[in-house]
Amino acid sequence: MQVDKAVKVKDHESVRRADAEGRIKGYETGELDSEWLREICIEAGADDVGFAALDDPSLAEERDYALEALAGTQTLISVCVKLNRDNIRSPARSLSNMEWHEAGPEVQEVGRRIALALQERGVRAVYPAMSFPMETHRFPERMWTVAHKKVAVAAGLGHMGIHRNVIHPQFGSFILLETILIQPRVSDYSEQLEWNPCLGCNLCVAACPVGAIKADEEFDFAACYTHNYREFMTGFSDWVETVADSSDADDYRERVSDAETVSMWQSLTYKPNYKSAYCVAVCPAGDDVLGPYINDKKEHMNDVVRPLQRREENVYVIPESQAELHVKKRFPNKTPRRVSSGLRPPQDRPGATPRPIGGRAAGEPSGSANGAGGDGRSANGGEPE
Repeated sequence: MQVDKAVKVKDHESVRRADAEGRIKGYETGELDSEWLREICIEAGADDVGFAALDDPSLAEERDYALEALAGTQTLISVCVKLNRDNIRSPARSLSNMEWHEAGPEVQEVGRRIALALQERGVRAVYPAMSFPMETHRFPERMWTVAHKKVAVAAGLGHMGIHRNVIHPQFGSFILLETILIQPRVSDYSEQLEWNPCLGCNLCVAACPVGAIKADEEFDFAACYTHNYREFMTGFSDWVETVADSSDADDYRERVSDAETVSMWQSLTYKPNYKSAYCVAVCPAGDDVLGPYINDKKEHMNDVVRPLQRREENVYVIPESQAELHVKKRFPNKTPRRVSSGLRPPQDRPGATPRPIGGRAAGEPSGSANGAGGDGRSANGGEPE
């Protein structure tokens, strides 16, 4: 049946029916009851939830991006789901990556269920990606819509540890984060946690293969990014350029081992794989996690930390960097593999913000988990520290 363009909108059958049933009304913008909203989030599958106001001073950098995603945003809902700890801890990194790949869609689906439930009640809501896809037209500047870690901290779900991931007071580092943006305000906003769950044990410092995490809480973004995200974004572009620069198949095989080629194929086919995220694996913080560590620290070292330290593997480093020296000095079973970070100098990127090779532009992601993340994707989600 053709569209009858002679009919005015107010006289259209759909409009007449909606009017007769009392469905001609605007969006729900009144204040929402926070306990009612919490129940919706838990029913959707969240293991914990908190609420932050967009006008919270700690979220000032998020304001313009949030309003671009959803005009009129006033509230950010932060939710998390738990991870299976022993998958993340396993020296068989395929097990770890499997858990990231399973939990990622799970927390994203939680966000979707919440948004749909609110939509049914007339509330406008959006759920940005937990990690990817992102706004790649902005690359190499900030690509993510909302910094999940910052929102989680503002919403009382935890605090950042030395390893740059959010540590939940109960679940520890073994969480993934999602954020839902909504227009209305809520009756009670969450308060930030008054204490930091990070134990200060420095096991993340000891386990990091590139020395990116420092005991003084400094963080070497370029080192983490180059190794852990080797098969993401700029690591992938560096591999592509290696293919392009190779004169023939033999030349390519001189540059890239068969195992590395298969690993890249696996990431392209079955989602990108993290090379490390050991900082999350060894973390003993959180009420549900710390018991065995406090009971027997030596056993935790022998069962969790040392197998990762002793694991034979390539570690991807920028030539003559501190990361390369760190691998050679601390990990005799690991082989430093010199590569480019994939971050090109500004003269090669017209219109880009000037910064050094391997440097970090303002707001660029750091860390590796909660968003098994920069995460882009960082272990709790792709975002800045």
